[in-house]
Amino acid sequence: MGKDVLYIADRHKKEFTYPIHNHEVYELNFVEHAKGVRRIVGDSNEVIDEYDLVLITSPDLEHVWEQNDCQSDDIHEITIQFDLDLSDSGMFGRNPFNSMKRMMSEARKGLAFPMDAIMKVYNMLITLSQEKDGFYAFRQFLTILYELSRCDGARTLATSSFAKVEVESDSRRVLKVKNYISKHYMDEVRLGTLADIAGMSPSAFSRFFKLHTGRNLSDYIIDMRLGYATRKLVDSTHSIAEIGFSCGFNNLSNFNRIFKKKKGCSPSEFRENYHKTRIIV
Repeated sequence: MGKDVLYIADRHKKEFTYPIHNHEVYELNFVEHAKGVRRIVGDSNEVIDEYDLVLITSPDLEHVWEQNDCQSDDIHEITIQFDLDLSDSGMFGRNPFNSMKRMMSEARKGLAFPMDAIMKVYNMLITLSQEKDGFYAFRQFLTILYELSRCDGARTLATSSFAKVEVESDSRRVLKVKNYISKHYMDEVRLGTLADIAGMSPSAFSRFFKLHTGRNLSDYIIDMRLGYATRKLVDSTHSIAEIGFSCGFNNLSNFNRIFKKKKGCSPSEFRENYHKTRIIV
């Protein structure tokens, strides 16, 4: 990008051919008329509908949009790559940008926006590449980010363990439990132990955990284990069985079954897809 603040690629095409990749700069990627395309962000694997808008702010998070079953002959893609100083000492560490900074932090795992948020910024996205003045283009882009940061319903894509993002919570008790799970995910994690850490009865803690996280405790533990497992599938040469056991799955068939149910493919297929197409730009 050099001295440029933004790199904007606005293109119409018939298919996606770019391999899975990661890069240092942040990226906001918009796609329309692309129903059936497969979007992979970290260990998230989803088939998108007509419209898709995703923000990625981690240099280590692999991502790709694959052709899959898309039949459109006029896919419209707008990719905006940018680099902002979000440190507390910089301008974006100040109060007017609080919501944007929170959004950028969440987007380290990839952040997908709901349809109403996409429609709110649609016209600004479509006209952004036509703005020839760099200052006004940047001002318009900041408005897009600000509006997205104020929307409801955005959801993270990759698991924290795959994206190498520290666990977070607005509850001190939940954070203590999450930290314990992240250190002991390879072992048997007992409900009673976690309830003791939170200072609650097991039944009360189960309700409390779901209230604060929106997820059942068992689902959270499985997703964390799978996040570590998928990262090891990408980064190591250990066997599938070794990875499964090292991430808390008690046997290979159980690991394969749960992995396929959650990820839509087997561990070996996941590893093969990453290794044959992965690049760093």
